[in-house]
Amino acid sequence: MYEITFKFEQKGLEPVTLRDIEPGDSLLEVALKNDIELHHNCGGVCACSTCHLYVEKGEQYLEELSDKEENFIDRAVNPRLSSRLGCQCVLLEGEGLIEVTLPDQTQFLGE
Repeated sequence: MYEITFKFEQKGLEPVTLRDIEPGDSLLEVALKNDIELHHNCGGVCACSTCHLYVEKGEQYLEELSDKEENFIDRAVNPRLSSRLGCQCVLLEGEGLIEVTLPDQTQFLGE
C-alpha cells in the first residue's frame, strides 16, 4: 500500500495526502478517484501531455519512463527532470511514500 501526497502549484490549493492506495492504478487514476483535478485530454492513453506532473519522491515505485512518454513530456508546459505523465505512472507492487506536484491546471483553460 502507498501513501501519496499531491501538492499543487496553483495558488490556494493545499496538499492532499492519500493513504492505503493499492498498486496497479496510475497516478492519474488515483487523482481522479479522489476528486483531485488532473487534466487528461486524451483519456489517459499517452497521446497528449495534459496529465503532466512532477514526481518529487518515490519514482522507484512507478513504472519506468517509456520513449513514447518521454516524447510527450517534451511537449508539456515547463517540463523538468522530474516530469512524468500521470497516466503512465502506474504503481508497482510494493509499498512506500510518493510525492508529486501538479502544475497549475488553470493553464489549460481554453484548450
